[in-house]
Amino acid sequence: MKRTLFMLAGLLLLTACASPSPVATDSAPTSAPVSVLPASSPDVVVASADVEPAQVSELGFTISAFVKEIPFNEGDVVKAGDVLMTLNTPDLEYAVVSAEADYNARSQAAQLQKADKVLYVDPNTGKKSWYSLPREVYDKALAVADQSKAKWDSASANLAQATLSAPFDGTIVNIAVEPGEPVQVNQVVMTLADLNHLQITTTDLSERDIARVKIGQSVDVSIEALGITITGKVIRISPISKTVGGDVVFPVTIQLDEQPDGLLWGMSAEVEIHTK
Repeated sequence: MKRTLFMLAGLLLLTACASPSPVATDSAPTSAPVSVLPASSPDVVVASADVEPAQVSELGFTISAFVKEIPFNEGDVVKAGDVLMTLNTPDLEYAVVSAEADYNARSQAAQLQKADKVLYVDPNTGKKSWYSLPREVYDKALAVADQSKAKWDSASANLAQATLSAPFDGTIVNIAVEPGEPVQVNQVVMTLADLNHLQITTTDLSERDIARVKIGQSVDVSIEALGITITGKVIRISPISKTVGGDVVFPVTIQLDEQPDGLLWGMSAEVEIHTK
């Protein structure tokens, strides 16, 4: 009897000390939501895109020399025709001055010989005489002056190559050299971009969808960095494809109806091109 009571007490103690069974739950931990582009449909073509300037120029010189002056800094806004950079070319400057002086002298000589008569003073007697000049004398002098003018124009054109001017209104986004540094032919020394007219260029618009995209179609452009959606229209479809990650894509350019504040070159975008 005592042995039976002892065994029952032991079983109760083991039951009380046992850990509770885990409770099963219907839910499992979930990962953070992932943003996924909506799939293209018969009425809409969807693609990723980047913000780019409407105009970008990498500028350089056609001659080699040392940089003389850079009157602007990175970030400065310039107008078309503004001098952005000059080279130190004393030999070209001298050639222009010399050619100009030669032309002026020959031009004056031609004008003197244009008169109907010229005065001749005998150096021995001091007697003055007037002589008529044939037309051929003036024509020859004028031809010599014209040749001198051509040399002056050529020297001026050579000197103009030492000056870099802005081809359009824009912002200087990069200066690759400093005054005193050498510059080689066709070296990119400055980059100019029109940041007041940014546009959208697609980066992964598939060859499967490009046939449905037409010039003038309306587009909704989502700029994630700004948290806004703006409208635009297709203005260019590249006739040449690119290969991105093994896929054949066609860049499509979209002009915005209005450029929002804060939009910057290089921002990413998502576009929905309305094909119907």
